[in-house]
Amino acid sequence: MTRVAVVGGGVSGLACAHRLRTLLGPAAEIVVLEQRDRLGGVLRTVDLAGAPFDVGAEAFLVRRPEVPALLSEIGLADALTHPTAATATIRAGGRTVGLPRGTLMGVPGRDADLGGVLSDAGRAAVAAEPTTPLDWDPGTDVALGALLRRRFGPEVVDRIADPLLGGVYAGRVDRLGLRATVPALAAALDAGAGSLTEAASAGMAASGQRGGTLHAGTSAAGTGRPAPPPDGNGAAGDTGAEPSAVPQPVAAGPVFGAVRGGYREMIAALVAASGSRVRTGVTVRELHRRPDGWRLVLGPVPQPEALDVDAVVLAVPAPAARRLLEPVAPAAAAAAGRIELASSAVVALAFRAADVAGMPGTSGCLVAADEPLSVKGVTHASTKWAHLGEDGLVRLRASIGRFGEEAGLQVDDAELVARVRADLAVLDGVDAVPVASFVQRWGGGLPQYGVGHGAVVDALESAVAAVGGLEVAGSMLHGVGVPACVATARAAAERLAPALPAARTGR
Repeated sequence: MTRVAVVGGGVSGLACAHRLRTLLGPAAEIVVLEQRDRLGGVLRTVDLAGAPFDVGAEAFLVRRPEVPALLSEIGLADALTHPTAATATIRAGGRTVGLPRGTLMGVPGRDADLGGVLSDAGRAAVAAEPTTPLDWDPGTDVALGALLRRRFGPEVVDRIADPLLGGVYAGRVDRLGLRATVPALAAALDAGAGSLTEAASAGMAASGQRGGTLHAGTSAAGTGRPAPPPDGNGAAGDTGAEPSAVPQPVAAGPVFGAVRGGYREMIAALVAASGSRVRTGVTVRELHRRPDGWRLVLGPVPQPEALDVDAVVLAVPAPAARRLLEPVAPAAAAAAGRIELASSAVVALAFRAADVAGMPGTSGCLVAADEPLSVKGVTHASTKWAHLGEDGLVRLRASIGRFGEEAGLQVDDAELVARVRADLAVLDGVDAVPVASFVQRWGGGLPQYGVGHGAVVDALESAVAAVGGLEVAGSMLHGVGVPACVATARAAAERLAPALPAARTGR
């Protein structure tokens, strides 16, 4: 009987196990090994004042097919829900204003409306950018922040691009690579755009969204407004906003989706549909090649356990992948070791509606990097998602922490809640005492897509492919959002299955 081990019980590992079950049939044994005492990875649903509430990723792009298709496969198509028409704001220059139109993931195009976000000097710098000669070497990769600072000055970075991309990656735009984070901009530069303004406009036009996008491929259908931004949740990056490698024209319909009842519904359904043997609280300490497969060494050092399998999928964060790959694929391990991680926290609060009657009716607010606030984003969850306010309570979530700011998270939960409440008084005029709170810390929750990330991933995947019977999946590869994770999981299963005994013999 074919036996496959999937190391990692997050959405990538479970989606891979589900796809393997479909490909290998009921006779195969699929074992999912998870170090934590729960499944889901950086997807987590908790009870907040009696309602299920996501404190990791909260949404996904429905215009990518992976998650809607997966929900249909596991019987949760009816659980798909979409946000309300509430729009988002940004806090910049001491003011809260509407999210600027006419930008490609924060990079201004020709028709960008930056009033209220940038100062007069900042807008003048943007207006002058197309007249400044551009020296661009096609195919190169650079730090996005440094490029934007050179071309537009600091305000575009600190007040627009950094809040937007920081919400996806929990990172600083000065350390993020252009090609991995805004690939449509890189493509337009490679094609000969004479300025960043022209390149941003080309990227938006290629997707049919001249009015502005978070990235080529998303907009608020039929409204002419940008799609709602990420809330700054660094736990799982996506509220859906994730760059696509190639701009695609956008069809009408909702941009984002969520799972009614929270992501735990999807995790539970994946476990059931995969028919996997799931083991939580198990550490995989070693991975060794055998003549006819693999041996995993599990458990504590004094009492090791050996698990022999035909194939292995590693759906774990980069540091764990590096450690396990070192003895079997050292080049892959070296590549994984180049991927850094960011830590953050999500603070979820619930209020009586009467206590927050003056709260803005927006979907949330991003916070510019140069604002004197602790939070990097707030989502008015029960305004953005109607089902989260059906009981009359008002629920929201705020995110704290970015790459390099780990020291600021080294306080107790009560202090994090206090910091969020202080910022809510500034952003929303809310000083009420919440009826419930929950703090979720995400240590090393998000990989950072630095300069040259694509080459790093190519090296990692090529080295793994040369081994045989081994695959990798997850957010360190081709996107931090749930759809991208599911895509890597399915691809790993589809590469692995044809070489396994069940596929060859038909058993």
